[in-house]
This record gives sequence, C-alpha cells and structure tokens, in this order.
Amino acid sequence: MRWIYLAVIILFVAATVIFALQNFEIVTMSFLGLNARVPLALLAAVAYLLGAATGGSLFALLRRSYAESRGGFGTS
Repeated sequence: MRWIYLAVIILFVAATVIFALQNFEIVTMSFLGLNARVPLALLAAVAYLLGAATGGSLFALLRRSYAESRGGFGTS
C-alpha cells in the first residue's frame, strides 16, 4: 500500500510541476483595491497553500471541539 501512496504523490508532484512550467504568463490579481501582476502558477500555489492552511486549521478546531464535547482533552 505504501507504494501506491508513493505513486500517487509522485503523479501529483509531476502534474504540479507541469502546471507551473506551462503557466508562467502574468495575470493581474485584484483584492480589496490592491492590484498585483504575478505569474498564474504562483497565484495558484499561494491560493492552494492558503486553502490548505485554513482547511487544516478548521479541521483541527472542529476535531478539538468535538473531543472536548465528549469529555476529552482534559477540560478545565
């Protein structure tokens, strides 16, 4: 099973590298009145990392809240 996970990770990394290499054109991003011209691949990477961070934080918060409601984590 470890080899399957490794193969999936390698395929994901390869697809990500191919995407980054093919999408270096500059795009204009606007947010709250600010404008920035950045490569599309960089913009996608930043959006992915921000989504992963916020999603992971939300998951951890929900898991902790659920565990505390069931009497876990030593409520004080």
